[in-house]
Amino acid sequence: PPPPIALDVTQANFDSEVMQASMQQPVLIDFWAGWCAPCKQLKPILEKLAGEYNGAFRLARIDSDQEMALAGMFGIRSLPTVVLIKDGQPVDGFMGAHARGQRARSFSIVTASSRC
Repeated sequence: PPPPIALDVTQANFDSEVMQASMQQPVLIDFWAGWCAPCKQLKPILEKLAGEYNGAFRLARIDSDQEMALAGMFGIRSLPTVVLIKDGQPVDGFMGAHARGQRARSFSIVTASSRC
């Protein structure tokens, strides 16, 4: 079966699945919570985007309620928050779902993944 479009990330696998993986391809992190209605709206949009880019980036989801240390590390103050990680560093991001479609598409994912 094909791998899942979005990978659930925890403190236990964050280093390998996000930081180390971002050295090979950009990782788009979706910080969310079960009570967050805009997060639920954003999820299928990000998954569709990941499918359209066909492996140009990895989509990771972090439950901010369960992984408070990771949310704190990124200074997450509102949900949803999306952060693009490249070479172990945050390079882009946005908060909220209001501009979800346009903003997600404006990421430099393709150019970021083709840079040396």
